[in-house]
Amino acid sequence: MSQVSPKNRRDLTGRHVVITGASSGIGRAAALAVADKGAVVLLLARRGDELAQVVDEIRAAGGQAHGYQCDVTDAESVESTVKTILDQHDHVDMLVNNAGRSIRRAIHRSTDRLHDYERTMAVNYFGALRMTMALLPQMRERGFGHIVNISSAGVQVATPRFSAYLASKAALDKFTEVAAVETLADGVTFTTIHMPLVRTPMIAPSGEQGPAESPEWAAATIVRALTERPKRIDVPLGTLAEYGALFTPKLRDRILHRYYRAIPDSPAAKGQTSAAPDPDPAPPAPQPEPKKSPARTAAGAAVRRAARWVPGTHW
Repeated sequence: MSQVSPKNRRDLTGRHVVITGASSGIGRAAALAVADKGAVVLLLARRGDELAQVVDEIRAAGGQAHGYQCDVTDAESVESTVKTILDQHDHVDMLVNNAGRSIRRAIHRSTDRLHDYERTMAVNYFGALRMTMALLPQMRERGFGHIVNISSAGVQVATPRFSAYLASKAALDKFTEVAAVETLADGVTFTTIHMPLVRTPMIAPSGEQGPAESPEWAAATIVRALTERPKRIDVPLGTLAEYGALFTPKLRDRILHRYYRAIPDSPAAKGQTSAAPDPDPAPPAPQPEPKKSPARTAAGAAVRRAARWVPGTHW
């Protein structure tokens, strides 16, 4: 087994990095950031025109980028694309499984929409597995490789209305845990990023969900995953939610249920073209608001301001 010549662990210069879902949002920002670190970025996406724009932008800034139109849900498309990449670039050092699909819809609205779950699994789980399986053999042969899987802090929180999306990400999380154990002696490592909510076109149909991070923030997190190669990157709320599930599960459920009732399904989730009123079943009876003292009001405002500094508070 040939070994890759040793390099500075944090240096991405000359690394061949594949990024899926690279035509917009987190993928686009990550491609720009990784190219800025000196990597040869191999961008994959379904939308060829937008992909070409990202490639041109990277090259105009002096970076190295190549675009490949690919649908990760299609086995033939992945096989053909990976063969072309290996023929043209000899090898791939790193893979960022970023391509994703999100659906925000309450389960009671999904009982006749099993395809919601099939579609998210097709992209978020099986698409990531196709890319991983296609590139893993040459990584093992060379004795080096790193795979970054973009998950969600919602997996740790169990965020209401995201059952389809989070189930697919949870499946990817568990696959990654097992794969990391099995490839330990092969020189292939994995990082799972539990991303908070990020302002991308993917979340637009879901409506307002609270504060969100920028794609540039997410891109910087991906660069950290590629350079430092930790096992996981979490945000504070996700860690707190995991402890809550262990030590105060009933309280955790009550808090999440309040959240579920407070932020209803978007018009898109209800199958509407406009925000027509459609209350959730059995809404709670209105309760008179208790009068708050000025001190309590000020304290509440301070807590809310502090919470905005914690990434993923509303994810």
